[in-house]
Amino acid sequence: MENLEISGKTVDEAIAKALKQLGVEREDINVTILNEGKSGGLFGLGSEDALISVELLASANAGNVAPVPTAEAVVASARETLEELLKLMGVEGTVVPGTYPDESGEPNSAPIAFNIEGDDLGILIGRRGQTLSSLQYILRLMVGHKTNTWIPIVIDAESYKQRRYEAIQALAHRMAETVKTKGTPFTLEPMPPYERRIVHMALANHSAVFTESIGEGESRKVVIKPKRPATNRNNFSGPRNNGGSFRPRNNSTLNNDNPNHW
Repeated sequence: MENLEISGKTVDEAIAKALKQLGVEREDINVTILNEGKSGGLFGLGSEDALISVELLASANAGNVAPVPTAEAVVASARETLEELLKLMGVEGTVVPGTYPDESGEPNSAPIAFNIEGDDLGILIGRRGQTLSSLQYILRLMVGHKTNTWIPIVIDAESYKQRRYEAIQALAHRMAETVKTKGTPFTLEPMPPYERRIVHMALANHSAVFTESIGEGESRKVVIKPKRPATNRNNFSGPRNNGGSFRPRNNSTLNNDNPNHW
């Protein structure tokens, strides 16, 4: 059988679920931890489930192995669940299959993606897409619970994420050129993890700049930095010794001209 991916609040919980589903003992499976998971803040927002890959060893009794749902079955379950959630929320919209980047940071498209089409879906998107992200997280949990699998699911509404994705990419390249020209770092506004990854990936192979994240929690942001610091354009007139080498009058002037001091 193919490796089975199972999620849980913790790695131990995911392993327990795998053993129950497969009907085997711990020594009958080989476990690979794909994501150790993390706890969230208020109301669990921002938390991530642990994800493991389970391989049934040849020596195990596979007679009681539960069937692994097909990809088509998982997609159908995800779409049905999302449509039910929209009804419960009182939101009128049509769920349409879409193609979006994998928000885990992988270069390929997400395995399952939907765009919700309709009128006045701003309430579903929320401030900077926060409501949409929460709905996406809830859908992933519900589908994972139903199918005992963990597949990244991306939800968009009125193509908001697609437009945002393209806008962030354009911003990243535009600011990279500014940093390249001026030779000084530029700090972007705070962004959620997915949007920060867009910036990192957009500039990953840039010849003149590199990126890094700073800050904590919702204040975490991306800094675009030049690979070569700005040259000191200030001309300083001062005494020279007999060897012709420059000697500043004091250290304060030199420190103020140091780009790292900024």
